[in-house]
Amino acid sequence: MTDPAKAAVFGTGSWGTAFAMVLADAGCEVTLWGRRAELAETVNATRTNPDYFPGIELPARITATTDPAEALRGADFAVLAIPSQTLRANLARWAPLLPAETILVSLMKGVELGTAKRMSEVIEEVAGVPPERVAVVTGPNLAKEIAERRPAAAVVACVDESVAQRLQAACHTPYFRPYTNTDVVGCELGGAVKNVIGLAVGIADGMGLGDNAKGSLITRGLAETTRLGLAMGADPLTFSGLAGLGDLVATCSSPLSRNHTFGTNLGRGMTLQETIAVTKQTAEGVKSCESVLDLARRHGVDMPITEMVVGIVHEGKPPAVALKELMSRSAKAERR
Repeated sequence: MTDPAKAAVFGTGSWGTAFAMVLADAGCEVTLWGRRAELAETVNATRTNPDYFPGIELPARITATTDPAEALRGADFAVLAIPSQTLRANLARWAPLLPAETILVSLMKGVELGTAKRMSEVIEEVAGVPPERVAVVTGPNLAKEIAERRPAAAVVACVDESVAQRLQAACHTPYFRPYTNTDVVGCELGGAVKNVIGLAVGIADGMGLGDNAKGSLITRGLAETTRLGLAMGADPLTFSGLAGLGDLVATCSSPLSRNHTFGTNLGRGMTLQETIAVTKQTAEGVKSCESVLDLARRHGVDMPITEMVVGIVHEGKPPAVALKELMSRSAKAERR
């Protein structure tokens, strides 16, 4: 009988905690790392994370610590579930502690500001590991529903399919169904750009523009995501799957989506600072919209919805003005 896989999950937020539950329910021994000693103590003493999932009992296979070396000891998988813009600095501290064969797993859906690098690229660079040791988990995975063990599917992506299959086995439960994919570029872009489109749809909902506008933004948002993916060598089929359309639909239609909720508040007339003040968790698209637009410009790709979001969020453009500019663009063929 083989020993259970061991996983270190860095990040005690909603998605880190929910994925730790998935791993534990799939039979892994999980150590959850967090910055705050009081939360780690609460997790160990009460088997709950009251900050994010009050009343939901965590599996017995989960323990918590503030010591990254303890979390990584013997870990088969090191799961990174922290805000994407904090990855580089945090991983630089943790990288020397990584066991030689540990697979690094990104749950993050962002693009780094300044470098326009995807999260897997940052991991490879900072940890000094080859692409074969980096995997990505993405898809329509609203954390609260997964913590409640409602049915969900996901994509586990790695350039080495055997590594993707190992991670697939480590997180496959009766309620969480992972599929493998070797298109890491496409999977990461789908996850990052959908946050930006989620902001746009939220803004439209906050303005009361209706379901036609929502359907149009989702569809054209997927089109510009696919254009960027093609320019970067991704498989276009990825964007019609769970990492593309699936994640986009969940983000743009659910009140549980942080980015959609953030956009809705902006569309209702709240300022950026007012919206940030009432937002308890990181809405990745708020920062990543700038880096996604940077990435698009580096590859010569037109992304008008992303431009609109950047204009509203970071340039102070009134949503009504940005919408008028978007709608008055010159007409063209749909598939161009």
